[in-house]
Amino acid sequence: MNKKFLLSLQTFLPRKNQIKLISIKKIVIVSIIASPLLLICSCGSSRHVPMGSYLLDKVNIKINDSTDTFNEQEMSAYLRQLPNHKMLWSIKFRLGIYNMSGNDSTKWWNKWARKLGEAPVIFDSTLMDTGKEQLQKAMVNRGFMGAVVETDTVRDDSKRKIQVNYILNPGQPHIINSIDYIFPDTTFRTLVLNDSASFIVKPGQSLDRNQLDLQREIITQNLRNKGYYNFVKEFITFSADTTEGSKSVDLTMTLNPPHKSNSNPVVPNHEKFMIRNVVFITDYDAAKDISLATYQALDTLVYKKITILYNNKKYLRPSVLYENCFIHPGELYKQTEVDKTYQAFSRFGILKFINIRFIPQGKIGDTSLLDAYVVLTPAKSQSMELQLEGTNSEGDLGVAASATYTHRNIAKGSETLTAKLRGAYESLSGDLDGLLHNRYMEYSLDMGLNFPKFKAPFLTERFKRRINATSELNISMSYQERPEYTRIISTAGWSYKWIYNKNRNRYVLTPIDINYVYLPESTNNFIDQIAPDNPLLRYSYEDHFIMRSAFSFYHSNKKGSSPWQKSIQNNIYTIRTNFEFAGNLLFAISNILEHRSNYREDPYKVFGIRYSQYVKLNSDFSFLHIIDSRNSLALHVGFGVGYPYGNSYVLPFEKRFYGGGANGVRGWDVRTLGPGCYPGTNSMSDFINQCGDIRFDMSLEYRTKLFWVLELGAFVDAGNIWTIHNYSNQPGGLFKFNSFYKQLAAAYGLGIRMDFSYFLLRFDLGMKAHNPASGQEHWPIIHPQWKRDSSFHFSIGYPF
Repeated sequence: MNKKFLLSLQTFLPRKNQIKLISIKKIVIVSIIASPLLLICSCGSSRHVPMGSYLLDKVNIKINDSTDTFNEQEMSAYLRQLPNHKMLWSIKFRLGIYNMSGNDSTKWWNKWARKLGEAPVIFDSTLMDTGKEQLQKAMVNRGFMGAVVETDTVRDDSKRKIQVNYILNPGQPHIINSIDYIFPDTTFRTLVLNDSASFIVKPGQSLDRNQLDLQREIITQNLRNKGYYNFVKEFITFSADTTEGSKSVDLTMTLNPPHKSNSNPVVPNHEKFMIRNVVFITDYDAAKDISLATYQALDTLVYKKITILYNNKKYLRPSVLYENCFIHPGELYKQTEVDKTYQAFSRFGILKFINIRFIPQGKIGDTSLLDAYVVLTPAKSQSMELQLEGTNSEGDLGVAASATYTHRNIAKGSETLTAKLRGAYESLSGDLDGLLHNRYMEYSLDMGLNFPKFKAPFLTERFKRRINATSELNISMSYQERPEYTRIISTAGWSYKWIYNKNRNRYVLTPIDINYVYLPESTNNFIDQIAPDNPLLRYSYEDHFIMRSAFSFYHSNKKGSSPWQKSIQNNIYTIRTNFEFAGNLLFAISNILEHRSNYREDPYKVFGIRYSQYVKLNSDFSFLHIIDSRNSLALHVGFGVGYPYGNSYVLPFEKRFYGGGANGVRGWDVRTLGPGCYPGTNSMSDFINQCGDIRFDMSLEYRTKLFWVLELGAFVDAGNIWTIHNYSNQPGGLFKFNSFYKQLAAAYGLGIRMDFSYFLLRFDLGMKAHNPASGQEHWPIIHPQWKRDSSFHFSIGYPF
């Protein structure tokens, strides 16, 4: 029975029978969607398991731990053999695809099924024993010296499957009772113990070997920051003294002297190093193995105690090299200064490789000397990119072209200049009487200049050097011709960007950003036709001026890889916040020059144009829980509010919030949700009407890897937008504390993602679950209609 026949029957049948037919349609649709999945999963899971072998069907880890130190997810990482991956915690999807293949590996279908699928995991008792040993070692390393691991198996001979159970009995941990320190001399004792506040191993803690290793790293870092260039953590050892039958441990940390060598049988003390010379090699060829000590250059320049060797053009100013180098002659070697120098030069787009090497150069008294070589390999300074586009809009042909020029060293300080010129033209057909033009045409120029430093005259050089920042100047202009009007849009802005705490915190400060929209000509009745009684829509097609300041903050707890951090980070959260305000300085100046009490009716203007005044806050929180290597759960909560005041009654259109879309409540197309219970009319003006001053949304999304680059996402979204004021053209949009929660829209859906590592394509299909719009079906989840309730989205990257 096809869909067309079902619909025709509904016209003649009673409502009770119609409901039955709708239920049948739902069953048919669900069956069509679920059939491929059921077919894949119905394939015998042991189909490709050799006779006499068993499919590893399930692994259970039971932990008898009264201290709650261990969990199953953490301990499963130590196992050498795990079952085939699951989707939605129970479906072995990739194994099912593999099992659809036949035995003839020469057939194309069998090849593809095996390539996209996952081969069955055949139980190996040797790997089970290895996993048992690794689990025991992991518990011992955490201080549970008497840990015991037991294993047992449950076999299903008829299905050739096996279940492995690991029973972990950690027992009680050994606790550090006291810590003693042994040093080669009193100098080292003083140096190390003066930093004891940074120690993480203390009496009363369990004897965790991972923590001991981290303590070694901390002490090593402290000593390398005090001149001990050759010091490595292997010089630090721990020994534990325990009494039989006791869980108490007396710990001894020994800082050992340097090792003996054949050339030096006498064991000396650890050497303290001081920087003798800092030498820059600015055009080093990384493909050639050249000794730095005997490097020959055509030109040598000494600038403020640093030596610069040139073989080609001096493409970087000496002052730039000096300002970004934190290693100075006459100072003790410090690892943190080396790291800062790497970070500073990593911002330079003109550099391809950066390498810092040290060569010992004798002694002065008891202090050894080092020559530091900062080796730079330049990249190409200039590049050009050309793009050509073609369009066909209902038979109207168009063409667009753009050229982008990049210079990565415009002023010999690795300043990056980017200029993009774009032009577009489209011929228009049809009735064009009374219009200004018979074409659509646009020319635009975008220019940006990036400085790899904090460019601010009121800040000290010391402060600028401490912050790994960049400064950016951006200017753009766009000239647009449409049949109804001609419009010019100009922008200019200055901003600073910097990072802190190993890229976990990022900041963007924009002291000034100007946006100017000017319509030099339009048809006489253009605005009156599209927005006779809609001030919000009129605003977007009238001259306006915005001068704003902004501050953005990003924070994440995501950690980089660490050689001593053994645990896996399963919970990652991210916070993004943006705050901006506009018009305050202009309003203050205007009020001083010409005080007005009726500025709402007779607003202040700049260049004859009313300027905007508002404040806006926008914040997002996302949380990612990694279940295993193929499954994760993501949560997102977002909130924003904008408030117009002073010289403005409404937020600028481009600063207002909108609902729906690929990153909002995905049951609605972009700009078709809200505000509040406003139903919308699907007219041109609703592109402006369906935006607001307040937003709140939240999402929960399950993600699982399928095969190849494909991933599956299942999501639930909720949220809406509202207005601050009760605008007549947005009835039902006003935010009210006692009713806003009733106006939260909800959606559910599925998505397919293609993860190519460097970018991700996302295809999401959302369905309305709760629709707050007045006069519409409020619970479409009960009686869904495909055309009315579905929305398809294509986007780049995850929604959060």
